Amino acid sequence: MSTTNARHLKILMLTWEYPPRIIGGISRVVEGLSRALATVGHEVHVVTPEMPGSPLEDNDQGVFIHRVRIESPTPTFHSWVLMMNHYLTKRVGRLINEIGSFDIVHVHDWLVLPSGAETKAFCNSTMVSTLHSLECKRSGGVNTAESKMVDSLEWWITFESALVIVCSKSMKNDTVKEFGVPEDKIWIIPIGVDPEKFRRCHPDRDLVRAKYGANKGDKLILFVGRLTQQKGCEYLIRAIPQISKQFNTKLIVVGDGSYREELESIAKASDDHKIRFTGFLPDNDLTELFVCADLMVIPSVYEPFGVVALEAMAAGLPVVASNVDGLGEIVVHERNGILVFPKDSSSIAWGISRILSDSANTQRLIVNANNDIRTRFSWDAVANLTLDLYHRALLMGSDGKR
Repeated sequence: MSTTNARHLKILMLTWEYPPRIIGGISRVVEGLSRALATVGHEVHVVTPEMPGSPLEDNDQGVFIHRVRIESPTPTFHSWVLMMNHYLTKRVGRLINEIGSFDIVHVHDWLVLPSGAETKAFCNSTMVSTLHSLECKRSGGVNTAESKMVDSLEWWITFESALVIVCSKSMKNDTVKEFGVPEDKIWIIPIGVDPEKFRRCHPDRDLVRAKYGANKGDKLILFVGRLTQQKGCEYLIRAIPQISKQFNTKLIVVGDGSYREELESIAKASDDHKIRFTGFLPDNDLTELFVCADLMVIPSVYEPFGVVALEAMAAGLPVVASNVDGLGEIVVHERNGILVFPKDSSSIAWGISRILSDSANTQRLIVNANNDIRTRFSWDAVANLTLDLYHRALLMGSDGKR
């Protein structure tokens, strides 16, 4: 990492998820960035909700983790978010009394924005934020009361922050259009990945595959993500009967969410003995699956970036992905993966067949993907870009003005 930004910084990360609490991609982003910043000497504190079985106070490779109990009953998700912010802010207040103020308050998505804005105000720190996705795209429009609330919180992030990070050109364009933000306030910084966790993983391939019901000779297709309509898993499930005409396959669907029951119903009407739902998996089990599968399919309808694509590429797993949003900026068709049309099961089936039927070409894609991970998506590179942003934000001051 460059030593251009040599000033020691005290950084607060606010996030609603951090390993082992993994809901979506935010958890991995905060973990990877925080570790990389701590490695080069910055003091990084992560304040996040509690996770059963994990200590409230922890040190993760030099990153100080402060997990917070949400002590009030919450009948709905949005009421939980409200109480979460209350208790996060209380913990941040105690933390500031213990160790002093922070140079940077880094807010990760709308769910922790209220706590971030309060922290910025009472300790006069500089706030930056990362928008990991946008409600107007996730929900196909801002039409419900809940969507309008989330959309307004996302606007609030852009207002309160000195600078805003997004992960792709398409997301920058969407943010500028949706909220009227000046283009120079939005910085594109890609997400990173740690290939070492896959290189350290050496499971018994046959045992792992058998654990998930794959027979010898089966091609194991992997889907990893939240089970929501945004992720497009239904189109992959509907592609399985077409693929099964050419190959013996087993689709493993890893993740959970509000759309799971509907997806299981679609699977029963398709080729359900070839499809297995696992729910959320522990990190070690998921890493083993990445190493032992034959390909990853990411059939998203909306995907601002696609952490799963990077993890698959880092694991040496060929990728078939929808050509949407930031996902289409990571996966370059026929260079480091295969792009297919979104919401199109026949196109997904073609992409899977392209991977499984031409081993020489697939190996070429894997090699190119590995090179991209090394040169474009290392956490050192991402942390260095983020430090540039921090220092620019500090020059602008806590009010976000130059």
